[in-house]
Amino acid sequence: MTVTIFAGVPTRNMTLYHATRFLVGDPCSLIEAEGKRTLIIRDIEMDRARRHARADRVTCPADWTPEGGLSNDRETAMAQALAECLRRSGVAEVRADRTLSLSYVDQLARGGVRVVYDPNLGVEARRRKDESEIEQIREAQLATERAVRVACETIARATADAGGVLHADGSPLTSERVRTLIDRTLLDQGYDGPPAIVACGSQGGDCHDHGHGPLMTGQPVIVDVFPKNKATLYNGDCTRTVVHGEISPELLHMHACVVRAKAAAAHALRGGTTAHEVHAATMRLVRAHGFDRALPAPDAPPQFTSLQHGTGHGLGLEGHEPPLIDEGGPLLIPGDVVTIEPGLYSRAFGGVRVEDVYALTKGGHVNLGGSLHEGLTWR
Repeated sequence: MTVTIFAGVPTRNMTLYHATRFLVGDPCSLIEAEGKRTLIIRDIEMDRARRHARADRVTCPADWTPEGGLSNDRETAMAQALAECLRRSGVAEVRADRTLSLSYVDQLARGGVRVVYDPNLGVEARRRKDESEIEQIREAQLATERAVRVACETIARATADAGGVLHADGSPLTSERVRTLIDRTLLDQGYDGPPAIVACGSQGGDCHDHGHGPLMTGQPVIVDVFPKNKATLYNGDCTRTVVHGEISPELLHMHACVVRAKAAAAHALRGGTTAHEVHAATMRLVRAHGFDRALPAPDAPPQFTSLQHGTGHGLGLEGHEPPLIDEGGPLLIPGDVVTIEPGLYSRAFGGVRVEDVYALTKGGHVNLGGSLHEGLTWR
């Protein structure tokens, strides 16, 4: 008999949450054996869990008190209860995933239960998203796109002073102000999450610089927004690049490369191909435009321009999850939801990135957003 366990705090452990679809801020454990699921959860959550959790049986740590009693530390007590439950059931070996903490491993070992690590456990289940999950991500993506649109249009419609600094409503327009605008737009829709990227000019030349200070005319501004729905916990992720004022030939060339590389990657995107092949489609277009993938050497000239990351990543209950769309990436499966986000970066010219989210089908893909244009001009 194969016994599988998941354990942790569902508000932080998305694999455990995905298995139970029950959100709680205290430790709990799930045991799967012979097609049945036993959930061990804090006593005050048992009635709610019986109504809503994906479990056949709901118990609490007190039901599995070992000789010597339970610790007053909740995580330790949960680990003790899990070990005792397995011991009483005659289970000597369990299969566990990459999220299991050492507190559980230690207590299981004390109870004579061997833990076999399965790095793929829970991964494919989360990758193979059902229609409900895809719809929740679609809702998240559309909310994300609304925030990106507000940010890009605000930047594009600002006015520039004699020094090139953008102004809106009588004061300088900064990365911080635009980020606050994004946050408010998302909060009004029921979303929050990590600070958005609003990176202007040379700051955008570092692909993950969040940006700070005044925004400037004639310089690209990367706007990358990646919030979580506070109710469903599913994420969106969208990037656009906006330029206020005149667009240089260098930026036009970079942008044309990024948009064409994104289209090539999306064209290759379908269940049954590999993430490696999708990334290779990106790289063919990047190299055809005279660029390559590389981090700038310390002595590289400011004009050095390159792709600094892979083509994309999985998206769902976490902002970054398998599969990684990059060199050596795995076989893609229907139900995968991934980003496609090529970008080019230069200390001299700034950064250009365009990103959308796609759900894979047997025959291709579906863009889960699609309400935004890909251009640099947003007036």
